[in-house]
Amino acid sequence: MPARSFAAPAPGINPAPCMDGDAGSDASAVTGSTPAADAAAFHYHRVERHVTDMIQSGRFRPGDRLPSLRGLSTSMGLSIATVGHAYLELERKGIIEARPRSGYFVRQGMRGLPVPQARPAPPTGPREVNRARLISTVLEAVGNRDLVPFGVLCPDETLLPGRALGRILSEVMRSRAGEAAAYATIPGDLELRRQIAWRHRECGVGAGPDDILITNGAVEALYIALRCLTRPGDIVMIQSPTYYCFLQLIESLGLRAIEVPSTPEAGVDPRDVRHILDRHRVAACAFSPNFNNPDGSLTPDDAKREILDMLAGRGIHLIEDDVSTDLHYGPSRPSTFLQWDVHGLVTLCSSFSKTVAPGFRMGWMVTGRIGERAREIKATTNVCGATLTQFAMAEYLRQGLFERQLRRLRTAFSRQMQAMRMHLADCFPPGTGVTRPEGGGVLWVELPPGTDGVELFFRARQAGISVAPGAVFSTQEKFANYLRLGCNGLWNERMAEGLRTLGRLAGECRTGAGAG
Repeated sequence: MPARSFAAPAPGINPAPCMDGDAGSDASAVTGSTPAADAAAFHYHRVERHVTDMIQSGRFRPGDRLPSLRGLSTSMGLSIATVGHAYLELERKGIIEARPRSGYFVRQGMRGLPVPQARPAPPTGPREVNRARLISTVLEAVGNRDLVPFGVLCPDETLLPGRALGRILSEVMRSRAGEAAAYATIPGDLELRRQIAWRHRECGVGAGPDDILITNGAVEALYIALRCLTRPGDIVMIQSPTYYCFLQLIESLGLRAIEVPSTPEAGVDPRDVRHILDRHRVAACAFSPNFNNPDGSLTPDDAKREILDMLAGRGIHLIEDDVSTDLHYGPSRPSTFLQWDVHGLVTLCSSFSKTVAPGFRMGWMVTGRIGERAREIKATTNVCGATLTQFAMAEYLRQGLFERQLRRLRTAFSRQMQAMRMHLADCFPPGTGVTRPEGGGVLWVELPPGTDGVELFFRARQAGISVAPGAVFSTQEKFANYLRLGCNGLWNERMAEGLRTLGRLAGECRTGAGAG
């Protein structure tokens, strides 16, 4: 069990936000569904996942006949109607096809792709970051509805709880109009901090409202943490690949980055961390252990504990990017570094931007030892966050609506990822590899050697498609033939056509001896 003990909730804190319990009619308003409908969707999604897993593993190959509706319903203990619904959905996505009086078959071109295996060696020393211009170009896709949205991780508007939030905002303005128009406190609305603290306590973290600082998204939380823990010229250890906005922050603060390898299937290896710590004076570390953006990796619990022990022995703080942990596809939420921290050296940063309301720009940090300094920096950066949206988010959490929203997004992202992986195999050039993350919302695509990911990025943008080239996720040139594809939770013909076009362009962006 995690080292931090479970703490009883503070008086007045409603435990509902982290419970699956009674969301009632309000929860239905968020999702447009009922508990019975959610259960039915879960069952046919199980069938979808079972069939796609069999295809990706090679158990069923292109042209193979799939089990009959009755046979699969018997083996999985589900109704024929549920299996039929799943087969129709897989047919709609172009993964399987129906043949009159013959049954369902795997469509030609549908096969599994290998997981990228490249594992860069530990770097020889820290590097300055110089990716600002390319990263700024990639960020131009944010909010651009004219582009096929593979370049940004953001739920589609139809999956966001806009109706419930609109109702809550109206209620807040009617009942607390004066307060909502005034400044919030520097740390943020007390009730919102209570609700966030309660969610962390349910995960075994003994955080209280005074340990929480509300920020303008997770990026501001990361910025404040770096400001607290580093000075210009310091070395920060980061995962490689890592979130490109974090590289932007490092560059803007005059810091140097040293990269520790992250692999899609195992995350960060403590041996690589030790290799760097033994050779360099590291001021702070910044890791995303759960569904790292972009490689989707999940660092095991044993590795998390070992890394923390190494850092504690040297008094080095760790900044934890926890944005994607709630979007796990398995039955339980992975542990965080913060849950294993017994020395107060972990500062956790997260937000509601990937789950509830990107436009609210609402994040937070569990400050640990740097709380006083973090509040000072927050005050001198933008004083405080917006009051109205903090009131609304606190009420959204208090009413217990968040858990059902998370379940809906997990299902939507997982299903879209399945469809995208299958279509990548169909329309991308031979030699392509793609990750199989168990959470989050991004796919890390390794293109054949000699493919120029930056050229593909610009060609795709001209074709109306947003992607993120691998070059922006590292200070080095080791991901030149990689792409990150984000999920918005939907799969439709626009997405399918976007991938077909992207695959054709990838085949045209070959350079040097590898060009075809």
